[in-house]
Amino acid sequence: MARTALITGGTDGMGRVVAPMLAKAGFHVIVHGRNAARGAEVVEGIRAAGGSAEFMPCNLGSLADIRRFAAEVRAGHDRIDLLINNAGIGTGPEGAPRETSQDGLEARFAINYLSGFLLNHLLKDCVRRGGRIINVASDGQHAIDFDDLQVERNYSGEAAYCRSKVAMIMGTLDLAEELRPRGVTVNTMHPNSFMPTTMVRVMGHEAVESLEEGAGHLFDLATNPKFDGVTGRYFNRGVDMPAHPQCYDAGARARLRAASLELAGLEEAAS
Repeated sequence: MARTALITGGTDGMGRVVAPMLAKAGFHVIVHGRNAARGAEVVEGIRAAGGSAEFMPCNLGSLADIRRFAAEVRAGHDRIDLLINNAGIGTGPEGAPRETSQDGLEARFAINYLSGFLLNHLLKDCVRRGGRIINVASDGQHAIDFDDLQVERNYSGEAAYCRSKVAMIMGTLDLAEELRPRGVTVNTMHPNSFMPTTMVRVMGHEAVESLEEGAGHLFDLATNPKFDGVTGRYFNRGVDMPAHPQCYDAGARARLRAASLELAGLEEAAS
C-alpha cells in the first residue's frame, strides 16, 4: 500500500518544492492550497515525473472549511502516514492594519496556528502507528499575552506572527504527549529565514536564505529514519534546539489549549 502524505500550503513557496520530493520518495501526496490552477500545476508536474498526487482545496481562514476539508480527506483516505502543516501567512508589510479570519479571529493566530490545531485534531486518528506530524514554525517567537490573545492592543504583524508560532510550538508539544502511546511522532521546525517566498515578498523583506535548503530540512525531518520515534522536539535548520521558554510552561500550554478548544468549537473534547 502506498504511503500517503498531506502537505498544506503545497502550491507555493517551500510546500511547492517539498511536495514533488515526497512523491519521488514514494508517497501519494495530497497537495493542499487555495488556488486550483496552481494546485493543478503541482499535481501535473508530479504525475509527469511518475509520481502520485491529488489537489484538495481549503481556506484555512475558515473553521467550517477546515472541517469540510478534513471530512473529505478522511472519506478518501483511511490512513495518513505523514501530515505536514506548512501553510501560513507572514507578518505582512510594516504598519499594515490588523486582519481577521472569516471567523473574526486575528488572522495570523487563525491561519498559522488554529487551523493546524483543528486539522490535527480532526485527522490524528487517521495517522498510522509510525506516522509523523510536522508543524512548520519559525525562529521568530514572542511570548503569548493571554490577556490579549487576539492581539487587539498595540497591534503589529510581527508580534502577531511571532505569537502564532509560539502557539504552534506549544500545540506541537501537547499533541506529541497525547499521541506518544500510539507511536505517532509530532515535531515542529524552523526551515530557514527569509527565503524567496510570497510571504517574504509581501513583508517587503529581501530574500536571505535558500528555499531549497529549507525544503531539505523539512523533507529530512519528514522522511529520514534517524527521526523514527523522535517526538516533541523543535528543530532549527535541522538542529534540535530549545524553543521560546514559554513553550515549556505547562500552565501556559493548558491555558492555550483550553482557549483553542473553545475557539475551534471543540468544547466537548475539553471535558
